[in-house]
Amino acid sequence: MSNNRRNVIKNMVAGAATFAASSALGSLASAATTNPESPMDKGLKGNVNHSVCRWCFSGIPLEDLCKAAKEMGLVGIDLIGPSEWPILKKYGLVSTMCNGAEISLTKGWADKNNHATLIQKYNQHIDLVADAGYTNLICFSGNRTATLDDQTGLDNCAEGLKQIMAHAEKRGVTIIMELLNSKVDHKDYMCDRTAWGVALCKKIGSSNFKLLYDIYHMQVDEGDVIHTINTYHEYIGHYHTAGVPGRHEIDDTQELYYPAIMKAIVATGFNKYVAQEFIPASKDPLASLKQAIKICDV
Repeated sequence: MSNNRRNVIKNMVAGAATFAASSALGSLASAATTNPESPMDKGLKGNVNHSVCRWCFSGIPLEDLCKAAKEMGLVGIDLIGPSEWPILKKYGLVSTMCNGAEISLTKGWADKNNHATLIQKYNQHIDLVADAGYTNLICFSGNRTATLDDQTGLDNCAEGLKQIMAHAEKRGVTIIMELLNSKVDHKDYMCDRTAWGVALCKKIGSSNFKLLYDIYHMQVDEGDVIHTINTYHEYIGHYHTAGVPGRHEIDDTQELYYPAIMKAIVATGFNKYVAQEFIPASKDPLASLKQAIKICDV
């Protein structure tokens, strides 16, 4: 599962490098802010902005996934890089979490050796994201090493990220670091506890830096999901879902009860995006996605 996501992200980064952005960004920005349909038109309650992660449904052509997402009432698709934004525009969807600036999940901001490359790439992508009318750009801490402990990594992350935050603030882009588990899927990943991520947010001190609270990953590593959301919601800018154990459907086959989790998220006043990031075990992935949206629409 982890290798699949790494490969998808690698391909997206490569695609972003060849994207001819300058001629299309004006129309993309218009499309990102114009959507005549409301969630209620699709039978949804309108309290949650639903999205889906592209890599989990990579077996479905993007245009087909866009058509299905639009029909279900989703507002956009997560983890889409610049080269595929025109396809989202075609279907009136937004890139709810942009990517393409990162090096990899393992080589991130915690290692100073990556800073020069990351600063250059993120400054470029901040402009791409803003010019397209989008707001979220993902980032990763990278891994611990024998010589890189959590405190040093936190300090390094803050030092590097502070060098792009003024530009992000100016362009209205939020840099969002994902919380990933280091127990099952991403061994040695540093940003694997909410408290560590919150400490980084405080050290950076910008409202344009937030956390991606991945409910699956944090259930695996620390549990106490609803209490954590209630305690730290001001530092959370995005949510991902998946079932535990196994990272499959979020139905009654697994230990998390998503209606209660979603009610807790809505009660905090959260009005950004919640993206489904489960790997379908069903023979009908789109039926699973539709069911997940129904479960999370509170």
